Amino acid sequence: MSYILYSRLNRFIYQHNPCFTKSTVRGTIKEKPGFNPSEDAAALRKAIEGIGTTEKTLIDVLTQRSNAQRQLICKAYQDATGRTLCDALEGDTNGHFEDILVALITPPAKFDCQEFIQAIKGAGTTESILIELFASRSNHQIKAICDAYLAETGRALIHDLKSEVSGDFEKTLLILAEGKRDESTNVDMAKAKEDAKILYEAGEKTWGTDESKFIDILCHRSVPQLRQTLVEYKSLSGKTLQESIEREVSGRLEEILVAIVKCVKSVPAYLAERLYKNMKGAGTTESTLTRIIVSRSEVDLQDIKAEYKKLFGTSLYSDIESETSGDFCQTLLKICGEDGK
Repeated sequence: MSYILYSRLNRFIYQHNPCFTKSTVRGTIKEKPGFNPSEDAAALRKAIEGIGTTEKTLIDVLTQRSNAQRQLICKAYQDATGRTLCDALEGDTNGHFEDILVALITPPAKFDCQEFIQAIKGAGTTESILIELFASRSNHQIKAICDAYLAETGRALIHDLKSEVSGDFEKTLLILAEGKRDESTNVDMAKAKEDAKILYEAGEKTWGTDESKFIDILCHRSVPQLRQTLVEYKSLSGKTLQESIEREVSGRLEEILVAIVKCVKSVPAYLAERLYKNMKGAGTTESTLTRIIVSRSEVDLQDIKAEYKKLFGTSLYSDIESETSGDFCQTLLKICGEDGK
């Protein structure tokens, strides 16, 4: 596939998100002008095969090229050496630094697919990763994850998901995993009022909660439509929909419904909160930092940085600097970029 065609395809995948218009896609990583994959492959080969690995070269090259450009570097590297760049990095680096470099050279849909596999792998399922993936991704991105999963495992993602979760939480995830959310940009004001009334009567107004109404509306309506529904709900009930969900629902279902509401309002703000809690909680989960920073680096990381500063009064850059270390830290900082950059 030619570079131009690959680049266009990559950009299409990133930009087809109902939460954003093309003009609001604001990543920190852009395509490098005058890009030469053979030169970059040669630089990486020298950094890896020399006496000791030159980590700075690995960081500088892989964090300053778009994902589409990195795929061409991978091809040039394998053509020149007969070895995949992934194998080379895994052989010469380790730990969280290895993980983030490998993440950078992985196509977006495949990377999300691998995160999904990691979430359902082993004893116990990491529900928080499933919630983040399916609440924050567009229909197109979810379908791309499902395609990547089928190619990787030979099985349908939805089939395997069913065996890992249960109850209303399962029902919600399965609807989202179908990637069939309405993507219309039109807002039906009467429908928003009607949905707000349905949600109010299914929760706050009645004894007991009809969770199915919350699941149906929050998983199927378009993002612009849901934003208006949130307004109508607050006007009707005097509470935000998030507050009502937190009062009326519990457990994993509460978590995913709240995540959907937060993503309807702002995916960057939702992910900024995920980053903050990850770093300021009991220990930093480096895999979460890697997943969010890498996967949003060409989508909306600038906006995530802005929301982070607005919500928490500190910069994402400075918190990464204080909460991580070594080459892993330097790679994250390069991707993130300082404030104003």
